[in-house]
Amino acid sequence: MRQIWNFFKYAVVIVLALIMSGPVITAFLGSIRTSGEFISQPFGLPKSGIQWQNYTGILTSASFWSQLQSSLVISLGAVAVTVTVASLLAFVFARIEFRGRTIWFNLLMIGLLFPLTVAILPLFIQLTKLGLIDSYWGVILPIAAFSTPSNTVILTNFFSQIPRELEDAAYIDGCSRFGFFRYILLPLARPALTAVAVLVLVFSWNEFYLPLTILNDPNKWPLPLGLMQYQGQFGTDWARVMAFVMLLIIPAIIFYIFTEKYIVTGLTGGALKG
Repeated sequence: MRQIWNFFKYAVVIVLALIMSGPVITAFLGSIRTSGEFISQPFGLPKSGIQWQNYTGILTSASFWSQLQSSLVISLGAVAVTVTVASLLAFVFARIEFRGRTIWFNLLMIGLLFPLTVAILPLFIQLTKLGLIDSYWGVILPIAAFSTPSNTVILTNFFSQIPRELEDAAYIDGCSRFGFFRYILLPLARPALTAVAVLVLVFSWNEFYLPLTILNDPNKWPLPLGLMQYQGQFGTDWARVMAFVMLLIIPAIIFYIFTEKYIVTGLTGGALKG
């Protein structure tokens, strides 16, 4: 019975993995075929040979590297701002006692109720007044603002598990409160910080609607907006679109594979056990 049960569990996992990887497999198969083959049979194999020119045509274009640079600027900027702000807020809520701490924490959590797309109109008006339209900061700051509440929760939970005895010992040895945060708390919270960085990186890397609204200059467009260059008035080059999608998601997948263990540890607080 145990072998039957294990076989059933593995079968369910394999089926679910195939279902979830279906879009990626479809995109890859479409990227190595012609547009006609993809339209006639979206899930088929190449009939006229592998069309590597779909990839080489993108990689040899100057626009792709410009969009890659914009994506890196936006993603790394959003990660830096979010990790900095969220870690400082989490330190305050987790380690410092002050009146109204619960109220302020709950007010911060209200940000979880409002997705970015809902606030796009007032956000656009505010960014216009601040002169951030058609600026990278006009994309970085909103992404960081809407990512901060959820990531503050993650870091607050992790910071609160640090033993008080460790903090008291640091103060006795002459360490300041910020010194404890900088030299003791942050190194211990490296798994949680890595988890936050990965979550923000993936979110900002794939963001489409906000850059489309804020960035008017095509030279500043990130990779998700680059898909529009293969969509014309009279048709779409689906083979190039699929190849572009694969090039877009490959960096995020690779980064996630190398940091997966840190994400699990950071979200569960496992680094503090034992």
